[in-house]
Amino acid sequence: MEYRGHRLSVNVSMLFTELPYAERFTAAAEAGFTVVESWWPFAVPDPSPAEIDDFVRIVESAEVELGALNFYGGDIPAGERGVASHPDRQDQLAANTRAIVAIAERTGCRLFNLLYGQLDDRWSSAEQAATAAAAIRSAAEAVAGFGGTVLIEPLTEGLNGRYPLHTADDVLAILDGPLKDVDNVSLLFDTFHLGSNGVDLVSTATALGANIAHVQLADSPGRGEPGSGTLPIDATLDALKAAGYQGDAACEYKPTTETRSSLAWLG
Repeated sequence: MEYRGHRLSVNVSMLFTELPYAERFTAAAEAGFTVVESWWPFAVPDPSPAEIDDFVRIVESAEVELGALNFYGGDIPAGERGVASHPDRQDQLAANTRAIVAIAERTGCRLFNLLYGQLDDRWSSAEQAATAAAAIRSAAEAVAGFGGTVLIEPLTEGLNGRYPLHTADDVLAILDGPLKDVDNVSLLFDTFHLGSNGVDLVSTATALGANIAHVQLADSPGRGEPGSGTLPIDATLDALKAAGYQGDAACEYKPTTETRSSLAWLG
């Protein structure tokens, strides 16, 4: 499935939620998607081999490509947004990285979203920044051997506690600073998060498109499907294409109606 010259993928953690998680991959394929992505599908950072087997079997039985997968992000329903910056969560992240590698080796997944984590007053800002940089570096090293890339995502300001990354520049400060010698870490360009934070999507896409590893689509306000809000989604996709972006554009929105009906924006 393509839109404005971009292959589309679909995030089954946000779309097809009318169905049990295990059934969403097949539903995505039936809707015309050949590529899916997902948030971390387990409640713990280090699932058992049997749980990994079950997940891989779901992907394979749907005959879809797993295009991207989130690292463990902590207790997402409770409001956590990543553990990379937390000194006391590095053992969890190390165990999770081993699980990520095991899944990647069996599915061919090559993009991995590592949420940075919220600031915590138990540690200084400098200590948390250093912890996050080391964690991102370690994750990148773990996936580099098979061509994997770690994605770093800005999130909506005000909705995610004290998550410190709100703009593309916030991420670039890390990529061009402590991680400037790491080649396989990149910005995740999410239209909802960046647009909600006042970032000019079209000019940012034009400036950075050739160096962005992954794009996710949702409108704002509301995080619904493109066309449900006010963001210039089409113009942004056109700018990305013109700038040389060659990756997928992932549907990662909250459908304002039943998922299949929400795809009407594709024409």
